[in-house]
Amino acid sequence: MTERAYWISGEGRPSRWLITCDHATNRVPGWLNGGDLGIAEADMARHIAYDVGAAGLADKLAANLDAPAIFSDFSRLVIDPNRSEDDPTLLMRLYDGTVIPANKLADRAERERRLDRLHRPYHEALSRLAGRHPSRCICAVHSFTPQLRGRPPRPWQVGILYSHRDTRLGPAMVQACRDEGWVTGENQPYNGHLEGDSIDRHALRHGRPNMLVELRNDLIATEAGQDEWAARLARVIPRVLAAAGM
Repeated sequence: MTERAYWISGEGRPSRWLITCDHATNRVPGWLNGGDLGIAEADMARHIAYDVGAAGLADKLAANLDAPAIFSDFSRLVIDPNRSEDDPTLLMRLYDGTVIPANKLADRAERERRLDRLHRPYHEALSRLAGRHPSRCICAVHSFTPQLRGRPPRPWQVGILYSHRDTRLGPAMVQACRDEGWVTGENQPYNGHLEGDSIDRHALRHGRPNMLVELRNDLIATEAGQDEWAARLARVIPRVLAAAGM
């Protein structure tokens, strides 16, 4: 049986929102070095391999919004679906202090194999889903670690990321989150614009309203935390879109 590159939940749901989760799992497909990247199990459980808690949050948020959701089903250490095909960080050899042995000597042919079997099928499916609603909006769900090695703690509960090329929803979502009393970073802990990433590819290039929501992963590590934050976000997101008049 062919190992999947993605899965979809609620494909027939009517909402104009599409929820995406680029870093849903830490799975390494069996055809790649026997399913082993050569790093410790503890490292595969860290944020370097996937966005901890993001898949559960995305699934529950999509259900609350009556929206479809799509999830990658491979570790970002195998190949990062939130990077363009020519991005130098597409296939990481070192991440937050951990060397990735199975990537260290990966050549162009290996990179193409992973693109063909994982990265491209995921984006083809995402593109199909995005095109099924005439007024599609995209909400990308990610999580971030409370602290990178050797760096100061990150204070935010929520980060709202958006590109300077589309400010229709991002700034308003930041303010709405702050109005709820959540410690919210604006384009924190990462910059909201990256050429060729998923939002650029499936939202910005098509004029689709969008936002990227980052939750600090200790807040959504459990199902209870995912339920709580999915319900919270599902109250705020429709209000922000309605206020924008789109």
